[in-house]
Amino acid sequence: MTVRTFTDFQDRTLRLTDERWSHVLSHPEHDESTLRRIVETVRDPDRVVRSRTDNTVTLLYRWYDRTPVTSKYLCVVTKTETTDPFIITAYFTDAIKKGKTLWSRPNAL
Repeated sequence: MTVRTFTDFQDRTLRLTDERWSHVLSHPEHDESTLRRIVETVRDPDRVVRSRTDNTVTLLYRWYDRTPVTSKYLCVVTKTETTDPFIITAYFTDAIKKGKTLWSRPNAL
């Protein structure tokens, strides 16, 4: 099993397992280029929101003018309130979910 690791905007190491990567790729709008966007989003998000349903989950958003499904945010869902933080999934969306904003880039969309 391959485990990819990435450093997020708070210098935490996040892992992405083969199983989670396969889950991301199971959505038709994603391909191998999504991995680059995931790295960009966790390293340099526009906004970070705590999940309303799970306090241990954060949603990292970054706006992309061009995606396979028009202009969208990429949302990378992470489990960070653990000793072994990891990426749960990633998806494109039109809107940022409601929840407590933990961090926001000045002048972000």
